[in-house]
Amino acid sequence: MTHKTQYFNHPDGQYVPATKDLIEISNSSHKLLDILLRVTKVILLFVPTLILEVITFLVGTKKKSIKGQIALVTGGGNGLGRSLCLRLAKEGCHVAVADIDVISAERTALEIRGLGVKAEAFKVDVGEQQSVEQLKVNVESKLGPVDILINNAGLLAMLSLSEGTPEDVQRIIDVNLTSHFWTIRAFKDGMMERRRGHIVAVSSTFGIVPFGRTVCYSATKFGVRGLMEGLNEEFFMNGYGDDIFATCVYPCFVATRKEFLLYLQQYGCRVPIQTPEDVANLAIDGLLRNRCEVIASPWYMQIILKLYSLMPNSVNRLVMGVFVDNIPQLTDRN
Repeated sequence: MTHKTQYFNHPDGQYVPATKDLIEISNSSHKLLDILLRVTKVILLFVPTLILEVITFLVGTKKKSIKGQIALVTGGGNGLGRSLCLRLAKEGCHVAVADIDVISAERTALEIRGLGVKAEAFKVDVGEQQSVEQLKVNVESKLGPVDILINNAGLLAMLSLSEGTPEDVQRIIDVNLTSHFWTIRAFKDGMMERRRGHIVAVSSTFGIVPFGRTVCYSATKFGVRGLMEGLNEEFFMNGYGDDIFATCVYPCFVATRKEFLLYLQQYGCRVPIQTPEDVANLAIDGLLRNRCEVIASPWYMQIILKLYSLMPNSVNRLVMGVFVDNIPQLTDRN
């Protein structure tokens, strides 16, 4: 276990550099030959694999059934979370509605029970690891083991890096990013034991395209993106690729809080605004098809987002000017 703990218990002055002989072993000829053989295999399989992926994209995959499964949605009391809960209920899931706003969670749970499935409301502060652990105990005692985990809770904090107190910044990170670690760690082992599960994270298009007036928010959403892509690969490496799935959802602008829409108006934003129901439907459809990524935006926005990482900054900034008119200086906001 030393290799897993050395970075946390490294005594001062005891750094051990890599030696020349270790480098030579790593670059030995038999390893290079092995790489060449593997590259050859990739070349031979590339075309048929690509053709299969194109056919799957065009034809689509068969939707799976999640009827009777237990789904947990964080931030399920309002907005997108509420819509996700209701759509899961329509698919036949029993739903755990978790939120720091327990009154709204109770209201959503009542709506869900009206659809003929079980639902319970749970109070949780996802930014606190102990609160998440208690949530696990409470959900399993009332509804049973969680099959579907949807990490939707988040703070829509429009802060630049120089804005907000240190406590504000830490809270954004805890709720928007660190909470995903706590919830996934709490529920994934049970999914692995049962060899069944699906984990969904709600990121943002700001997790694909950064915006210079939402540095804190964008950083957390990029973090969620990296977490989910890594988690998906880890399930595959551990032999769960056909049993447990990870889906990252990238909504654009969703009509949730009134102050958010006013904020967009301030910037002269012309990006289409979607309803929570529209985004929830796209997200759950992606879940039912075991998709790794769901960009919940109109088709032309999906193309722009896909091309973003391939374009130079100067081009991306020209495109940004199509959708945003007024970007005030930070001094204008103080």
